[in-house]
Amino acid sequence: MPPTGSKTSVRNADLTYQLRAWSRQNQLGKSFDSSGGFKLSSGAERSPDASWVKIERWNALTQAEKERFAPLCPDFVVELMSPSYSLEKTQAKMREYRDNGARLGWLINRQQQQV
Repeated sequence: MPPTGSKTSVRNADLTYQLRAWSRQNQLGKSFDSSGGFKLSSGAERSPDASWVKIERWNALTQAEKERFAPLCPDFVVELMSPSYSLEKTQAKMREYRDNGARLGWLINRQQQQV
């Protein structure tokens, strides 16, 4: 995916900051920004806008797996709907995360002010 506009980048940074602060406080997992890639069990490579993985699952990975796209689906994923993507396309992406093991996902549609 190409770089985002400046306004979207600010929103992504705010979202990532909030998830990171929560994750550091409870220390139950690892948080990732939009540059963190994951290799899903379906074979797809994805990088949600923000995501979180339980610490037990993260610690079960080898050091080599942690250096590459982690071979797992995050437990929690967040996608900020892009103005250039349709709702249907973004919902399909969220279904893909769920089908590959995500336990919770937020699709944030800021134009409609919906989660």
